[in-house]
Amino acid sequence: MDQRLTNRNGETEAHTRLKRLALLWAQRQGYSACAMEVTLPQCSYRADVAAYRQSGKQAAATAIFECKQALVDLRRDNGSTSTTMRRLEQVHYRREVLEKNLRVHYPALRIADSLFAEFDSHNFAAIEHHGYKQVIRQIQALQNRLFDCAKFETLIRYRCANLFFLVLPNELFRDPEIPIGWGALVESNGELTLARKPAWHETEPERQLRFLQRIAAAGTRVLNRTLNITFENIATARCRS
Repeated sequence: MDQRLTNRNGETEAHTRLKRLALLWAQRQGYSACAMEVTLPQCSYRADVAAYRQSGKQAAATAIFECKQALVDLRRDNGSTSTTMRRLEQVHYRREVLEKNLRVHYPALRIADSLFAEFDSHNFAAIEHHGYKQVIRQIQALQNRLFDCAKFETLIRYRCANLFFLVLPNELFRDPEIPIGWGALVESNGELTLARKPAWHETEPERQLRFLQRIAAAGTRVLNRTLNITFENIATARCRS
């Protein structure tokens, strides 16, 4: 069956396979506490796989694994907020120049909706100006990229874990496209190989504990689904106690 087909949860088989391989690899590296689809404590993102390792007297380690099966998915989350912001400022300036000129050449666009003329609105969309429409589309695309397409950068900036790994099929791996600070695990013949080592990011013990708690919560949800334990079951048991 085609690996691109989706399962009942809307996830492709290829993506599920990469998550399973990441889970196996993490446990082989000594990460004894692991879970899939873990909501992270420092931000609104969710990790494909999260893992926690306690090595005796050594410091604990937390790791996040992000699985990407297609190049478009990889590039979507690999945006740079500083680069995007500079481009957005340039396009926004272009919009201000266009609007200033359009007010002069098309005074009929003014909408008298304010007590003061300098604050009146203008219906620039009414003239279907090609350049203005293009600028508006660029601003919308850049704003979406700024807020929704910088997952890799955000996870590191918020110090969500000590280590970060991208999990990719062999044909997708391009070293220059791996985000700075991230490691790369490349799949080939059903196994993962470490193609790039990740950088270590210090986090406070309290954050590591919250990370471990999120792993435990995600694991409990999976166990409840497996055993058909519902919220109603839990609520009924509480009432009886």
